[in-house]
Amino acid sequence: MDFELKSLSPNQAAQLTTDALLVLVPDAKAGKAASGALHELVTSATEHGDLEPGVAKQLACYRPAGFKAARVLLVRVGDGSAVSVRKAVTAGLGALKQPGVKKLGLVLSLFDAGNDAVRAAVQACADATYAYTTTKPSAKARALQQVVVGVAQVAAVRAGFDTGRALVTGVEFAKEWANRPANHATPTMLAEAARKLGRKPGIKTDVLGPRQVEALGMGSFMAVAKGSVEPLRFIVMHYNGGAKGSAPVVLVGKGITFDTGGISIKPAPEMDEMKFDMGGAASVLGTFAALAELQPAINVVGLIPSCENMPDGQAVKPGDVVTSMSGQTIEILNTDAEGRLILCDALTYAARFKPHSVVDIATLTGACVIALGGVRSGLFSTRDDLAQALHKAGETAQDPCWRMPLDDEYAEGLKSNFADMGNVAGRAGGAITAAKFLQKFAAELPWAHLDIAGTAWKSGAAKGSTGRPVPLLLQYLIDQAAAMAAAGQAKPGSKARKTAKS
Repeated sequence: MDFELKSLSPNQAAQLTTDALLVLVPDAKAGKAASGALHELVTSATEHGDLEPGVAKQLACYRPAGFKAARVLLVRVGDGSAVSVRKAVTAGLGALKQPGVKKLGLVLSLFDAGNDAVRAAVQACADATYAYTTTKPSAKARALQQVVVGVAQVAAVRAGFDTGRALVTGVEFAKEWANRPANHATPTMLAEAARKLGRKPGIKTDVLGPRQVEALGMGSFMAVAKGSVEPLRFIVMHYNGGAKGSAPVVLVGKGITFDTGGISIKPAPEMDEMKFDMGGAASVLGTFAALAELQPAINVVGLIPSCENMPDGQAVKPGDVVTSMSGQTIEILNTDAEGRLILCDALTYAARFKPHSVVDIATLTGACVIALGGVRSGLFSTRDDLAQALHKAGETAQDPCWRMPLDDEYAEGLKSNFADMGNVAGRAGGAITAAKFLQKFAAELPWAHLDIAGTAWKSGAAKGSTGRPVPLLLQYLIDQAAAMAAAGQAKPGSKARKTAKS
């Protein structure tokens, strides 16, 4: 989808040649001096009670006098906040799904739209019209191809617009790969997608196969992959936008491209949704796609351990003991707790980069879904400053998370008579004990863990990937780039100061 940012007064908006015009109208009344076709339409609709106050209230008009667009949709945007803008645009595009609407004018000139509001509008346009077609030829592709975003002053909101466009690229990349069936998104295919991203400016991709992973001593990762004919892949990505030698942020994404549960096999109902178990990996890939567009002044490393968890004669068994890259041994009490087994070796590998921070992202536990539902991702961290930064980024990006505890007592259940630790600790506090397991491999790192089991995809009629938490991750990186710029660590000529405003 092509987005264009344009300065448009209300009068100019009425003369915009598009298939449809979506006008966001604040609840507050316009000034008395306002005039022109658009103001007259809004005033008349308000006075006659046809456009009620309240976010997402709508009035559809066909060929109103003084407008070049045949379809004009007025949608209330309340106080004009980013949250309200997202709701209003989503509702408006739900009413403008006609195949003839290929070019849309989105008017934000009737209120003081800031960077966050513009970014939210761009994101909402993409989210509301997204269509997965890769393995469904009968699906109707997105009709909307071009969106002209009209604002009062382009310069004031350029950063938010640029961030929004980058997010659309990143979120849709993540959605595409998470939505693909497992036979169309194997570890090898995921690695190829990463290689293609490696051709973009500032990005480099390396892919390690089974022999290289074995040489590294990643016994825990290898154990999970043993039951599948699909070879594992360890994807290592670098985005170099910051100063040379500046400590990178390391993103670690769980890449289980299909999870049967292994020998501890899952129940059949809804097992198809386990293709989404690589949602963490998809979010890392999506974040790198967004970084290539936005080019912030920061160094980022992406690590994706990827394999299938299958039950065949070679598969790891409950009771087996494996040795991780860190040298710690693990008794595998449940083969369906496999995500932590591949992440722990990746976390050990992350230490070699002497990172600024490490964030792992994983569809890790059903317990987190029970705790937080599908609204907020679970956030675990040993560092208050890192947890606060991620929480703030999530609130800004409308991709929220919630900090969960990491008391030492939660690790008691991980004790094993036959290894340094077991990989599970019972049902109680399952999301927390999973995080405590990962903490054992990140003790010396500025580390945070995002459990996205409840937020990475939706079930039911709306089944599909959400692309989360790409918005949270990108905002966190933008914020860190801004902090580094303020500290004098930014790469000369970078966009750090520009993107920080969003």
